[in-house]
Amino acid sequence: MAEAYPANEGRPRRRGRKVLVGFIVLLLVLAGLLVVADRVAAGVAERAIADQVKKEVAKQDAQSAAPQVEVGGFPFLTQVLAGKYERISIVLTDVQGNVQGDAVSVPRLDVDARDVKASLDTLRSGRGDVVAESVDGRGTVTYDSLAKLLDRPGLTLGERNGKLAVTAPVDILGAKLTVNGTADVSVANGKVALRFNDLTAEGLPNLPLAKTLLANYARGISVDVPLPELPFQLNVRKVEPRPEGLVVTADARNVPINSAG
Repeated sequence: MAEAYPANEGRPRRRGRKVLVGFIVLLLVLAGLLVVADRVAAGVAERAIADQVKKEVAKQDAQSAAPQVEVGGFPFLTQVLAGKYERISIVLTDVQGNVQGDAVSVPRLDVDARDVKASLDTLRSGRGDVVAESVDGRGTVTYDSLAKLLDRPGLTLGERNGKLAVTAPVDILGAKLTVNGTADVSVANGKVALRFNDLTAEGLPNLPLAKTLLANYARGISVDVPLPELPFQLNVRKVEPRPEGLVVTADARNVPINSAG
């Protein structure tokens, strides 16, 4: 004779599955809340650092649009507790410095700070230093700004095959000509050295004096261009002509990326 089982024997199993599902849902909800809290806290820190960066830029008689700050690494809250952050990215746009009375335009300056140390009290109060072990910057100086510094009517600059190219109208021995050529670009003592060694002018009279005048023009626009002081103690390492402008690469080590409060 078959043994009968109680009709409700499967209920404890179903009840156990419901408890397990509920527990998993609770964990997911808590995890979601932690992620939200983490991102909210990161947003608060980003705004605080942005305020400090704005002060740092103002200290150097420069202007820019409101800084954009992003704190990298996840989770953020564990970085807060450790007082050390993997990466802080800062973007400054429409940067205007002042060099010998002439405005130098930097449409965008990207700053990447790594291994940043900042105490919880510094983030909360805005007082104290936020120090980065390494800071790398990349900015662009417009060709229009450079041309204004050279102060030659009609002169235009641009990029040609990776070189800084110049085009300018000149008057040599009564002949109106167009000068074309390229420059060697290097960095020395915080200045960009422009050396126009290979200029030509179609229709140039085949006279020694005409060639001398063209050479003098080349020397006149071969100058050392002082760059505006970059924030975060960035030192210029390399300059490259690109279609968008003269791209400046800079770096620094063990520097504060904010103004001490």
